[in-house]
Amino acid sequence: MTTTSLRGAWAVAVALAIVACAHRTAPAPTPLQRSALLLDPNNPEWTRPAPAVSHLRFETTKGVFVLELNRAWGPLGADRAYNLARLGYYNDTRIHRVNPHYLAQWGLHGDSAVNAAWKGHYLRDDPPRSHNVRGTFAFSYEGSGHENTRNTQIYVNLADNNKNDVEPFTVLGTVSQGMAVLDSLYSGYGENSGSGVRQGKQGPLANGGNAFMDRMYPKLDRIIRVTVSVP
Repeated sequence: MTTTSLRGAWAVAVALAIVACAHRTAPAPTPLQRSALLLDPNNPEWTRPAPAVSHLRFETTKGVFVLELNRAWGPLGADRAYNLARLGYYNDTRIHRVNPHYLAQWGLHGDSAVNAAWKGHYLRDDPPRSHNVRGTFAFSYEGSGHENTRNTQIYVNLADNNKNDVEPFTVLGTVSQGMAVLDSLYSGYGENSGSGVRQGKQGPLANGGNAFMDRMYPKLDRIIRVTVSVP
């Protein structure tokens, strides 16, 4: 092979590597763009289709866990979860509900203005895929008779919660790394630090944001940042 052809082959290889990298990592908005987007849930950026499979990496005060998101399991929910993670919604938030041997839940924002913007910004239902085995995750919803009420809160099953399979949750994927981190999250407040969406106790947390949660429930573990990649 000539020097010229070697250079050409090298250039092609480099170009392909750049394209591959571009497809492996979701683009991150600037801090200014992120702040504006968080207050505008109607922005088209929130509806970008998720890849077929993506990894949502949560860095927390107890370590890292990764959720593997499968779009085929529930496209509407997967798109919402992908974009919430991609655009920084979960950064600097609190894992407000940890019930040992049951579930861990988060999704209230640390800024009350953002919570107000997203209040009632519901997602249409995907077909139920409710197999709540340990390590699976899904969006919570408001409850019986409240169709199409998924929003921003995600729960992870810390045990095999087959009793919940009768409900129309749509499981979107599994924990691919860090299940021990999820098991170690602070659970001393149990159902008292906001509980679930359906219990009707989250108003003070949503209205007060991180300032309220840190004052009233200082031991809650925190999500520091979330990054998204495509395997």
